[in-house]
Amino acid sequence: MPKLPKFFHVKRSNLLYLVISLAILLWCMSVGWAFTKALAAKPNPSLAQSQSIGPLGPNRSTVEAGKELYLSTCSGCHIAVPPEVLPTETWQELLENPHKHYGTSVPNLIRLSQVLIWDYLKTNSRPILLRDAPVPYYIEQSQYFKILHPRVEFNEPITTKNCVVCHPGVKDFNYRSLTAEWEDAP
Repeated sequence: MPKLPKFFHVKRSNLLYLVISLAILLWCMSVGWAFTKALAAKPNPSLAQSQSIGPLGPNRSTVEAGKELYLSTCSGCHIAVPPEVLPTETWQELLENPHKHYGTSVPNLIRLSQVLIWDYLKTNSRPILLRDAPVPYYIEQSQYFKILHPRVEFNEPITTKNCVVCHPGVKDFNYRSLTAEWEDAP
């Protein structure tokens, strides 16, 4: 067998390290390529119900993926509140500090999930109405909540638990359907 040049002489431990590093590099490149392809895919109505490629799929935007993550993450502990109810600044604070979430910690929230959820919340919420107003941390402090409920008088503190009293479709993230009492309200 011919003798290899000195350049090819490598310790066995270094060779293993090199092989593992190459495998990780190739895997990262293929995942990055697939992710880029999924994001760049244009919607195709014929594929809408038939195919799915990973969490983003060929017909999905990051906002839609963020909405699904938001719904699955938040509704694990309480109902998911529509982004329109709280200003953008509130959502930003909640996402930047998931360990200070109303006295508890949001479990298993990784950075990619935060970014996708933020994309959804930022797209569907509005900034604070008044420049010097404090950032509302609770729904009852939100001016948007009050604007969305102009004729509603609340007899008890507003929490996510009492939304279902007037909005029976809350579990399906449907806040437009109302109970009979409010269905024909002016």
